Amino acid sequence: MESKTTRHGSRRRMYLRMVAGSLIRRASRLIIAVLAIAIGATILSGLVTIYYDIPEQLGREFRSYGANLIVLPRGDAKITRDTLKELRALIGDNKIVGMAPYRYQTVKINEQPYIIAGTDLEEARKNSPFWYVEGNWGNSEDTSKVMAGHEIAQTLGLKLGDSFTVQGVKYGERAEASRQDLSAEENQKRDSARQNFHRKFSVTGIVSTGGAEEGFIFADADMLDELIGDTFRADVIECSVIADANELAEISAKIERDIPDLMPRAVRRLTQSQDIVLGKLQALVLLVTVVVLIITMISVYTTMTAMVAERRREIALKKALGAENNLVMGELLGEGVLLGLIGGALGVFLGFEFALRVSLNVFGRGINFQWALIPVTIAVFIVITVTASIIPVRKVMDIHPAIVLKGE
Repeated sequence: MESKTTRHGSRRRMYLRMVAGSLIRRASRLIIAVLAIAIGATILSGLVTIYYDIPEQLGREFRSYGANLIVLPRGDAKITRDTLKELRALIGDNKIVGMAPYRYQTVKINEQPYIIAGTDLEEARKNSPFWYVEGNWGNSEDTSKVMAGHEIAQTLGLKLGDSFTVQGVKYGERAEASRQDLSAEENQKRDSARQNFHRKFSVTGIVSTGGAEEGFIFADADMLDELIGDTFRADVIECSVIADANELAEISAKIERDIPDLMPRAVRRLTQSQDIVLGKLQALVLLVTVVVLIITMISVYTTMTAMVAERRREIALKKALGAENNLVMGELLGEGVLLGLIGGALGVFLGFEFALRVSLNVFGRGINFQWALIPVTIAVFIVITVTASIIPVRKVMDIHPAIVLKGE
């Protein structure tokens, strides 16, 4: 005797064959329906990918406008190399675009006082891509080459390749201590140990920013420490961090808690502008997504209505042979599920290609494929096709076999 499980299995196989056969017999309409769903799924998955990728991409774009986090020493605390390493580890390398420490030292050129800003030139370049540099950026390999601010270059009549001599005082090992921190005897020893230095530099680049940077000479921080006979001590750290206003506030609070010698200060002008633009872009993406979903539902509704209308005689014949409304409706809804499955799966991969092209053309950067979008997109479009099919499929209940088969 045939078991209950075997009978259910046979019915499922028969049901799947009926659904597949019905779609195959209507291949042209099937292709149109699948394309409509695939286009909707492509736009949806592409926009969702862009939606979640926009914060990082936009954050990187805003970083071209300068640092968004300034870190200062608290009180008499010193920012050392160890402090820099601790700060970088706390923020995370994946969030840091650039982290440039600056140390400012007054020197004389032609007996006039000017300020040298010692920094990590490579990190400063990452922080400040908006700087216009005529010539080349300096580097740590050739410390005899520096960048001069446009204002200083004009005052001293400097051009690219020109040389100039810097004068200053080298105190030796106690340079990091102020006179107030030392005893009279120690100050006397310090003054007797100080030496005048002369160092020749050449101009490798001229910096134009329209700001205070034009009044500085930019050099390698290690070279400056060696020049004045001091250990590294930064006056400020400029950080370019990929984060919105809330994330930046969390990072600042974490810095204050874990590194009490530092005072973080967010640059509100940049973070607020970033949040405003980001909010508007994400709202636009959501609006377009909703519109696409509505259009897809209308397309599926129209397709299913046409399929039910052209199959009136087939449906009437099935009902005349004893098929119940639920069975016929289940077959039609099964076709809708299959359409959603095929169109959704196709749209996921086309959507990634769409999002990738948008990201490359707009931001000039690639994106990562979101594997979680595969089941989510397919599930969404199965729900959409089933929802859009309910009203047309319910019309099966209005089909009367006797009237339809008589041709009325």
